[in-house]
This record gives sequence, C-alpha cells and structure tokens, in this order.
Amino acid sequence: MISPQKSLYTIAGWLLVAESLLIFVPLSVLGSAISWPKSLSYPADKILPLLVENSSAVRFGYLVYLVYSMLFWVVANLTIRVLSNNDETDSVWLRIANGFGIASTAARCLGIMRWLVAMPALATLYTDPNISSGTRESIAVVYRALNDYAGSVGEVLGVSLFAGLWLAIVSLRILQTRVLPRWLGFLGLVSATLLGIQLARLFGVDLGAFISISVSVLQLWFLAMGIVLIMKASKVDYLR
Repeated sequence: MISPQKSLYTIAGWLLVAESLLIFVPLSVLGSAISWPKSLSYPADKILPLLVENSSAVRFGYLVYLVYSMLFWVVANLTIRVLSNNDETDSVWLRIANGFGIASTAARCLGIMRWLVAMPALATLYTDPNISSGTRESIAVVYRALNDYAGSVGEVLGVSLFAGLWLAIVSLRILQTRVLPRWLGFLGLVSATLLGIQLARLFGVDLGAFISISVSVLQLWFLAMGIVLIMKASKVDYLR
C-alpha cells in the first residue's frame, strides 16, 4: 500500500510540474493570436479588432490561463501540506500563506474573466461599422478603465502581492525546516522578491520586460519544486 507521504509527494510533485508547463499553452496560443502578454498594454483601437479577428484562439487561450490560475490554489495548498507538521507556531504562518494562496487565485481569476466576458463584448461593439465615432470613443474609455482596474487586481494584487507573499512564507519555511533542499528556499525568496518589485506598477512605473522575467523565475521554481518532490516520493517506502 502506498504511504500517505509518498502519495502526497507524488501528487504535489506532478501538479507542480504541470503548473510550470501549462503556462506555455496561453503563451503560445495568445502570443500567436494577439501578441500576449505585450497586448495587455495595447490601446483599444489596436487590441479590440484583434479580439474579434481571433475570437476562438483568444477564448481558448484565456480558458487555459484560467485553468492555470485555478490550479495555483491546488499546488499552493499541497505545497503547504508537504511543509506542514504539528508545530502550532508554524501552522499559524502556513495558514496565513494558505490565505494568500486563496486570495491570489481569486484575484487572478477575476482579472482573467475580463477577457472571457467583458472584453469580447466591447470588441464586438467597437468593430460594429454602424456605430458612431463618439460611441466608439466611449467604448475605448470603458476598455481602458476596465483593463487598468482588472489588470491591477489580477496581475498586480493576484500575482505580485498575494502569490509573492505565499511564496515568501513557503520559502522561509523550507529554509527553517530543511524538509526540502535549502536552494529551493533561496530560489523561492529570489522569485518572491522579483514578484514584489512588480508592485511598482501601482505607482505608474513601467517595468517593461521585467514582468516576463519575474514570472519565468516563478515557473522555474514550480518546476524545480515538482521535480524534487517526485524524486523524494521515489525514496519513500510503501506501507507494509
């Protein structure tokens, strides 16, 4: 019989690997269709026609991105279970990290939903040849406001703040307990720091390609963490 620890390590490991690789689907699909993620900063007159022209690809790409964001909650929770023990002090911090994982997932999903519901509707109206130029300008204003707001909720709060805080607590836990290799803790702190720097967007700072770098380091951490857990699972004995 498979031991609970072996099962936990195996499931968590493979889901972390899946989380690290799943991001390449929206990157490929949306990147080809609308030059995502660069298109997040496009003005309405450039992005809305692209949404109409590539509606199927956009919907599929963002649906996968939504699954990726929801899977974050699963891997966040499983990672905490891997690191958890019966120490009450540690469990308080891990519960806090768990809350940040939930907040991150909720914020990410809210941000993504704008591209599955609101933006396609705005794009359809904007590209209607029968509407006036004044109406089209009003749609552009609504697009900018919605994109700025939902983008701040999803990318800034969801990824930069809440996911960064979750990762920081998890990384410190790794360094304290040595349940996992210490280099995972150091890499996690580097990734959390890079995510935190993205909060500068709230103050109008244009970070350019830095966002892609910080997210790439996070994906690397997911992959490394997953591989380590899978390797540890192979060394855990079965129940007799």
